[in-house]
Amino acid sequence: MAAGVIEMEIYRTGNRLFMIMETDASFSFSRKQAMDATNVKVQEWEELMWKFQKPLPWSMDGEKWVLMDKIFQL
Repeated sequence: MAAGVIEMEIYRTGNRLFMIMETDASFSFSRKQAMDATNVKVQEWEELMWKFQKPLPWSMDGEKWVLMDKIFQL
C-alpha cells in the first residue's frame, strides 16, 4: 500500500505472467521500481519468477514486466 498499489492479481500461462494492478493517485512506476529495488522480499520474488517467466522478444535487457495497451473492454 505504501507504493500506492491497492490490489494486484497475477495470472500465469506457460512462461508468461499477466499482472493487473489497481492503484491510487499516489502511484508511479518509477517510485514503485525504486522501492522494489531495496526490498529484499520483492527481489527474492522477482528472482523466483524468472524461473517461470521469459522476457518478451521486444522487451529491454533484464525487463520482464512491460506495459500493455488495452484493446477491448465489455
